[in-house]
Amino acid sequence: MSPKPPATPNPPKAPAAPGASTVSRNARFAWYAGLVVLGVLVGTAGALVQAAWLPVGLILALLATAALFYGGLRATETQVGVVAGGVGWLVAVILLSFGRPEGDGAFGGGVGELLFLFGGMAIAVMCTTLARLPRPIP
Repeated sequence: MSPKPPATPNPPKAPAAPGASTVSRNARFAWYAGLVVLGVLVGTAGALVQAAWLPVGLILALLATAALFYGGLRATETQVGVVAGGVGWLVAVILLSFGRPEGDGAFGGGVGELLFLFGGMAIAVMCTTLARLPRPIP
């Protein structure tokens, strides 16, 4: 009788396909929820800052918006990360633009508010259409 070869308890796993996601599904959903909340915060802060310090505040608000969208894209490795942050941002901006029955609101009307709104939407579209970088193979 010939001796049996030793059995390997766990066969080696095949390497992941190039471009395969390394973020688990549950972690990705947690990122999406966090990005919605972060989008609300960035939208609210941007609406207040862009009106307070008009030229510099508008640039800061748009940079924060771009950081939110691009960070969501890179953190979740999908375009849905941009959409999640964008939903929170857009909800905050739209709710702040309504104002109150007394007539006061965060947006007084003017070029700065329009640039913030349309600039933020343009940045979201740009980040959504960015090509995903291939993941390095270890």
